[in-house]
Amino acid sequence: MSAVSRPGGARTSKRLSRSLTVGVIGAGRVGSVIGAALEAAGHRIVSASGVSAATTSRIRLMLPRTRVVPPDQVPRGVDLLILAVPDDALAGLVRGLAESGVIEPGQVVAHVSGAHGLAVLAPATKAGARPLALHPAMTFTGRASDLDRLAGISFGVTAPDELRALATRLVADLGGSVEWVAENDRALYHAALAHGANHLTTLVNEALDRLRDAGVVHPERVLGPLLRASLENTLAHGDAALTGPIARGDAGTVARHLATLEQTAPDSVAVYRALARRTADRAIASGRLRTADAAPLLGVLATSRNAGGDDGPLARTDVVTDPGVR
Repeated sequence: MSAVSRPGGARTSKRLSRSLTVGVIGAGRVGSVIGAALEAAGHRIVSASGVSAATTSRIRLMLPRTRVVPPDQVPRGVDLLILAVPDDALAGLVRGLAESGVIEPGQVVAHVSGAHGLAVLAPATKAGARPLALHPAMTFTGRASDLDRLAGISFGVTAPDELRALATRLVADLGGSVEWVAENDRALYHAALAHGANHLTTLVNEALDRLRDAGVVHPERVLGPLLRASLENTLAHGDAALTGPIARGDAGTVARHLATLEQTAPDSVAVYRALARRTADRAIASGRLRTADAAPLLGVLATSRNAGGDDGPLARTDVVTDPGVR
């Protein structure tokens, strides 16, 4: 790993040598895979911790040469300390490590949270550590097959200037590419990823369930090719990839969708209506759907059929009359 100029003498030179000693706190689905990938790149994962039996088993499977120790012992003597715990647990972990005095001056402390930047590492920084936010934009299962998924993915990185070269090399060792994210943009960056990936899972499962309701025996076979084509077209062409009744302004078709959902799966109505309305907004703004042609469709989407007269917090009743209005 290329050296980064920083005061600190021999210890700093050692920390930025080609091979680093690494400790992982929270070696679950993400931490174990990141650790195994760094080990494959020539770094030495000397210690790891995990609370559950599943995590301990995962460490032994993915990192068989690594010592399993309590969290407060992981930072001892390592060049790079990786924190791979849930977002809401990160601040408490950092504060606890700093207050217990186990953070070592000059140590690089990196977390893999998408939601947080460097601010959450402030207690460790105050204790002499150098902070790094290193988020892999990928979903993980904690299995060895995840290692293949790292190749070519992006890492959302927030780093002080003096650690940018180190961060770049670490990401390269993991097989990925760097996407620099400003501290103030971390929440928006993470919201976009969660909106796209997590909500996609929910949306696909909703569609699979409705196909089963319609008597389709193998809904995954029906939906799979359509979804793959839609995703590829959207990534390549953006809003121009939109097809279907919204793009055509087929108000009658959408009204029938809502009516049958109200009878078969009423919990899906609010979600369908909200997504259809947002899709219509985008279709109008991108020129796929003319405002005049959209009026009947928007009327259908603005009309609640629930007995209570409200689809809940996802419902919208305002009608777009101009492509520039949201």
